[in-house]
Amino acid sequence: MKITLKLFASLTDYLPPENKYSNILAMDVAPDASIMQIIAPLSLPEKMVHLVLVNGRYIEPAKRLSQTLVEGDVLAIWPPIAGG
Repeated sequence: MKITLKLFASLTDYLPPENKYSNILAMDVAPDASIMQIIAPLSLPEKMVHLVLVNGRYIEPAKRLSQTLVEGDVLAIWPPIAGG
């Protein structure tokens, strides 16, 4: 099934070069794949997967191992942000 992955801030470095400037990656994933299984091939450091949203809804860390998506979902991930 097809989903859209959006990575923000420093996480765009983990996207393929052709997707870094748009920060969007169309993905074909298994229907039973969890959020963590979906992002595993990108080798995102776990500590950098801070804010995770599916269609704008926050997914708490404990649910990321079991939460699956449906066709057309948008998975957005932000790293921790430090201000100054």
